This record gives sequence, C-alpha cells and structure tokens, in this order.
Amino acid sequence: MKKKIKVRKIVQKRFKITATGKIMRRKQNSRHLRMNKSKRAIRAYRVPVEVKGNRLIKVAIEADLHAGQYAYHGRKLRKRDFRRLWIVRLNAALRSIDETFKYSRFIKGLKDHKILLDRKVLSDIALRDMETFKKIVKTAQA
Repeated sequence: MKKKIKVRKIVQKRFKITATGKIMRRKQNSRHLRMNKSKRAIRAYRVPVEVKGNRLIKVAIEADLHAGQYAYHGRKLRKRDFRRLWIVRLNAALRSIDETFKYSRFIKGLKDHKILLDRKVLSDIALRDMETFKKIVKTAQA
C-alpha cells in the first residue's frame, strides 16, 4: 500500500487564495526564492581564470549587484529617451502644419482647453492620422 502525500496541507502553507480569487504565494519562502534567484544570476557570470578561490564568488556577487544598478538606470533612461522622441515627433508634425506654431504653445493650448492626451498618444496620432491631429492643433490654437 502506497503512502498518501499530504498535498493539501503543504499547499495551504505555501499559497493562499485572495478575496478576488487569485492564488498568492505566502511570504515564508520569499527569502529562499530570492537567494536562489541571486545564486543563479551569480553562476551565469564568467569570471576570469586569474581570479581564484573565494574571490570568484565575491567578484560575481559584485558584478550581479552592478548589473542590477545598470538595469535600473537603463529603465529610467529608456523612459527619458522615449519622451524626447515623442516631443521631436510632435514638433515636426506641428511645423509641417504651421511653420510658426511651436511645441510649447501647443502643449499650453492643450492644457488651457483641458485636453488630456499625453505626448505618447499625441505623437502616435500625428504619425498615423494627420487629419485628426490637425483638428487637435486647431483646438489648441483657438
């Protein structure tokens, strides 16, 4: 006769069902999961052969920390770069409609008329549907 595994109790310890019906992992093993994740990341680094002994682990840990910092900074830079791109696109579209109308006046006109479209959506409209964008510009100029 096989031994029955008590799956239900194990699952109750590790997971819980929220009020909305989602399955959520409990916090008991979060440190364990985090450590395993960092160990996997550390193993992925190729450390030079000259570095030996305990330094291998230390260098890999430092490389992992720096990689995380660079990734965080890169995400901020990406947001900044996209905002710049949208502004350049908007300015170019505005100049194609009216040479004298500038980006700053356009944004002020939108705020005055309480048009709540962000730069991403506006640049997409300017790129894909010029007629609609011209209507928005006329509203902002008025």
